[in-house]
Amino acid sequence: MRERALVLVTALLTFFPVMTVTQEKSAVDITREDINTVLESMGRSIDRQLKVVDIGIGNVAVGILHRTGDNDTDGAHRGLIHVQVTEIYYILSGGGTLLTGGELFNATEPSAGSDLIGPTFSAESRNGQIREISEGDVVVVPAGTLHGWTEIPDQVTYLSIRADPHDALPAGFVNPLIR
Repeated sequence: MRERALVLVTALLTFFPVMTVTQEKSAVDITREDINTVLESMGRSIDRQLKVVDIGIGNVAVGILHRTGDNDTDGAHRGLIHVQVTEIYYILSGGGTLLTGGELFNATEPSAGSDLIGPTFSAESRNGQIREISEGDVVVVPAGTLHGWTEIPDQVTYLSIRADPHDALPAGFVNPLIR
């Protein structure tokens, strides 16, 4: 058995030699301290980008969001649709009722959006998915999917990891508070 393994490894190394590759990209860190620094400085803002990283086939952005009951829809079934950016929420604290998808109506014209979310529009939803989201939950909101918090009893704070295959977000952005 040992001899067969040695022959197999030798054959693989003969056909697939070990290559030395210089990597142009490196890992990007966002520390807990970075997140807390930006979160504590948000004031009335509900969404702050931390960093946007060029990953070679688009960008990935990480933002911190904090919403209270003042930022929900008071039960109305409406929300935002990001045309090019998929969001992945990781709930750090709190929670609320999240609406996603459904049949869209009364849609607004897409705007250029912002450096945070790219082209975006809003609409109302019929028959969307409604569920309670709380600390520790992860939600994936594909690009083009309506999403909105219909009720936030206290607050919800979450990271939003934004997959941006169309380069809608500014690669290389670093929040000035954590440079």
